[in-house]
Amino acid sequence: MSNVLIINGHHYYPFSEGKLNATLVDHARMMFEHQGHRVRTVSMKDEIDIEQELNNHKWADFVLFQSPINWMGVTWSFKKYMDEVYTAGMAGALCEGDGRSAQQPKSNYGGGGKLSGKKYMFSVTLNAPEEAFNNKDEFFDGKSIDDLLFPMHMNFKFFDMAPLPTFACYDVMKNADIEADLTRFTAHITQYF
Repeated sequence: MSNVLIINGHHYYPFSEGKLNATLVDHARMMFEHQGHRVRTVSMKDEIDIEQELNNHKWADFVLFQSPINWMGVTWSFKKYMDEVYTAGMAGALCEGDGRSAQQPKSNYGGGGKLSGKKYMFSVTLNAPEEAFNNKDEFFDGKSIDDLLFPMHMNFKFFDMAPLPTFACYDVMKNADIEADLTRFTAHITQYF
């Protein structure tokens, strides 16, 4: 079986306590463990040990990023985690610099990743309804959830990780349907594992 790292990027706010993200993390952990995978979890409420997190990424065959979308991106504490852990990883743990060399300073940018063969998946929660995406007449101008997550995808492409399809729980603050979301999440995880 494989090694699975689950990162809970939720940041607590009084109006957003993180119950849904925690539920999705626990549900995924139980599913993976039931299938025989080895699982490690980290949360933004934990004290982050950079060397341990680099080791977690090297250990993992698969990384599940569970995060709410706040202001069109991940939470500031998750961004801080990435800034600290992934910047430290550029020294050779996750990549060799940015992939360029003195001999070819203009080519191969983003080609220094050392996590080849590893996969990642985004599972996100957001207030926007699903209908706001993939429709030129709505807020996101016809863009998809993965268009919104494009910078995040580029982070993991930088390490040479391969994406699995994104999962999203939409409209979670005004029209939540947690039972249906968990059913879809179970099917999504089952399809790719």
